[in-house]
Amino acid sequence: MNEQKIQEMQILEQKLQNSILQKQAFQIELAETDSALKEIEKSGDEIFKIIGQLMIKSEKSRIQEELQNKKKILELKTKSFEKQENFLGEQLDKIRDELTESAKK
Repeated sequence: MNEQKIQEMQILEQKLQNSILQKQAFQIELAETDSALKEIEKSGDEIFKIIGQLMIKSEKSRIQEELQNKKKILELKTKSFEKQENFLGEQLDKIRDELTESAKK
């Protein structure tokens, strides 16, 4: 039974590590999006957007709206990963407690 719990704990630790890495990637993208929004606010009416290898002139309001929507999605994803991390952390704590209790016997 302890071997099964240890394996389960290792799997949860891997999932937790993956979740942390994904959350960090979204946090970086969120910071870049925030930075882009700040720069757009400082800029004039002429805004360019890079699409593939092209730089295309675009409407400032349209780009701001796209970035605001992207920001909302990234914030939701980040919160989702935080919830997942909390859940996995609680599961790990529970298994560790069970293993500790089992080792005492």
